[in-house]
Amino acid sequence: MTTPNSPKTIDELMSRANDMAGLTLGQLADSHGFITPVNLKRDKGWVGQLIEHELGALAGSRPEPDFLHLGIELKTIPVDKNGKPIETTYVTVAPLIDIQGLTWETSVVCHKLQTVLWIPIQGDRDIPVSQRQIGSPILWRPNEEELALLKQDWEEIMEFIALGQVKQLTARHGEVLQLRPKGANSRSVTQSIGPNGSTQMTNPRGFYLKIPFTQSILSRAFGIYTQATSR
Repeated sequence: MTTPNSPKTIDELMSRANDMAGLTLGQLADSHGFITPVNLKRDKGWVGQLIEHELGALAGSRPEPDFLHLGIELKTIPVDKNGKPIETTYVTVAPLIDIQGLTWETSVVCHKLQTVLWIPIQGDRDIPVSQRQIGSPILWRPNEEELALLKQDWEEIMEFIALGQVKQLTARHGEVLQLRPKGANSRSVTQSIGPNGSTQMTNPRGFYLKIPFTQSILSRAFGIYTQATSR
């Protein structure tokens, strides 16, 4: 599935992403007639939506890569003045029931992280949103070590879920991948596997990439070596 605005090839996508590098969010927003918010407290998804619009992404919040026809996921990543990610990176909502037979290879996390187009963006809060610059794009495919770490964390987290222990999971679990509450607020609830196979209500959860992991991706792309894990 494509639209007239979606890139037909990876080269076309990367050309658009490279053309965007160096612009400010305000300049890009003005080119589309969008209003740039004063801050992102009430518009947390605004930056991602702006970049998606510019690049012709399709998936939105659906459980599939943003550029499904190219097999590429799009991730904007706010960084500080030293190029370090400011926050963890959301991947997808976690399944908490009906997980029989689910494997890493068939999981949404695996599919979304096969190839990722990272767009670094200045995220320091002392820089007005309109003046924050868009960085050079990085097309990333996880290497064997990174895939092994992701798979290991995913399998360990899913084992907790399968055993009805989702409430025992904290953000500290996992080397590179973590599970955290994902909902509009703490009143958001969904079904999950409970003790002894029962069903319980809990907050929705999402998979997130930890900061040291995404920092290692950016550092390697820009020629700086860092350790891939959170240790």
